[in-house]
Amino acid sequence: MSTIRWSRALLATALILGALAPVAGAASSTGATGATGSTGSHIGTTGTTGTTGKTKPRKPSTAPAALTAKLYLPDVFVVHGTAVTVPGRPVTVAGYVRPYVAGQRVLVKAFLNGKLFKQDLLRIKPSSGGVGAFMERLKTPGAGTVTVKVIHDRNKATKGFTAVRNYTSLTPSAGFGSTGLFVQLIQQRLSALHFYIPLTGVYDQGTGLALDAYHRLLGWGTSQNLDGPTISYLLNGWGAFTVKFPKQGRHAEGDLTHQLLALINGSQVYWILPISSGKPSTPTILGSYQIYSRVPGYLPDGMYFSSFFTGGYAIHGYDPAPDYPASHGCMRLPIVDAIPVFNWLAMGDWVDTYYR
Repeated sequence: MSTIRWSRALLATALILGALAPVAGAASSTGATGATGSTGSHIGTTGTTGTTGKTKPRKPSTAPAALTAKLYLPDVFVVHGTAVTVPGRPVTVAGYVRPYVAGQRVLVKAFLNGKLFKQDLLRIKPSSGGVGAFMERLKTPGAGTVTVKVIHDRNKATKGFTAVRNYTSLTPSAGFGSTGLFVQLIQQRLSALHFYIPLTGVYDQGTGLALDAYHRLLGWGTSQNLDGPTISYLLNGWGAFTVKFPKQGRHAEGDLTHQLLALINGSQVYWILPISSGKPSTPTILGSYQIYSRVPGYLPDGMYFSSFFTGGYAIHGYDPAPDYPASHGCMRLPIVDAIPVFNWLAMGDWVDTYYR
């Protein structure tokens, strides 16, 4: 009886071990399949995270593009590093944005002494090289500091920016003895049109003589004063001496109609100066001649730094040298202009005298 019970116990143990053996084998196989097979792929696609599963790639996020902007003021003048203009004169604000993004706009605000005087919302337009461009036109209503501010708000496509440029609107008024940026601007513009003028920064004798020569060139008579039309013409760059003898190289031309002397190199005018030519009873000789004698300093008759071009006719300084024909036939220069002209001229240079 005890033998039968022991046999049954052994049989039960064997059956239990036999039932457990296939389960252990299946666990090991499943583990191997999960690492490289369909089970692992199935886990990955359902979003379950495991050491053996693959995750579905996410779409990369698009960050807003960074923009850079530059502003230019092509219509203003620069005097000793300061951008300047005068009230009422058109000023262009040209802006360039990199990179160009279609559909973008900028807000342009213009302030005079901190007070807003113009505001516009402008579309950025495509330009060359992947750059966007916009343009604003301003007329400053008065004198003072002008601040131009350009604003682009941040959005989904681009980052924002703020760009700022400043310039000064000058009071357009000056007289003898005046100084400051406006006088310096006037002297700069006269020099740019080739009128001889020492850039002293003071409305002095040199400024008056240059203005007188400018008025003569324009046919406005003789005046050393600075008025509104003169300012406008100067800032617009209007008025040029027409060279008649460009093939003579380095030479001087006496325009007796306008009472002007021009020092010229080929077709390029170097300086324009006022003169007093021969009075009706002793007119200046007409024609083309060459300098044959040069005498520095004073001559007994008061001629100063003289360049003779034929007979006793010369270009020289003299006091007085009025704003009308008054000499004995020479071309008189104001005393202050005589040495610069003498130093520019040389032996053999041509001198041409004529009426236009």
